[in-house]
Amino acid sequence: MLKNSKKSYGLVAIFIHWLMAIAIFFMFGLGLYMVELTYYDPWYKGSLDLHKSIGMLLIVMWVARLIWRQMNHSPDELPGPKLEQAAARVGHFLLYALMLFILVSGYLISTADGKPISVFEFINVPALPWSFDNQEDIVGEIHFWLAWALIGFVVGHIGAALKHQFINKDGGLMRIIKVNKEH
Repeated sequence: MLKNSKKSYGLVAIFIHWLMAIAIFFMFGLGLYMVELTYYDPWYKGSLDLHKSIGMLLIVMWVARLIWRQMNHSPDELPGPKLEQAAARVGHFLLYALMLFILVSGYLISTADGKPISVFEFINVPALPWSFDNQEDIVGEIHFWLAWALIGFVVGHIGAALKHQFINKDGGLMRIIKVNKEH
């Protein structure tokens, strides 16, 4: 089943979710690694190019995920206290917002010099026709803290999924792991 049902996410949502999750953890690790490299390190440029290219692909995936989410109903909310359900809605919104802000800030860092971003040497994403003083440094600091905030929210998201699966025993985690064929 490609589309979501009332009980679980469909294959498309599951695929996009896990692909983005893996990419986000990879990008976070790569980002931490990159900031420790010196300009003369043999992998300095390669890691930067890889980070930028994957970031551009993540923008496309983020948009596709949002469009897919709008085209499909989400599974029914899991049972629980109203405050917990509200926290889940706010948490999901913040995950999407943080991803967007990180992706936009990464673009602004990468194009601060007015040059396009080469995506795996296949396509160039143009820079904006304007920039501001110290854009790379200012937005770089924002990007750094947003990345840490996203990882914090992701850890909370994982904790909530594990709580639903193992404490509440309501199958919350399984909804994003395997497709339930029942509607």
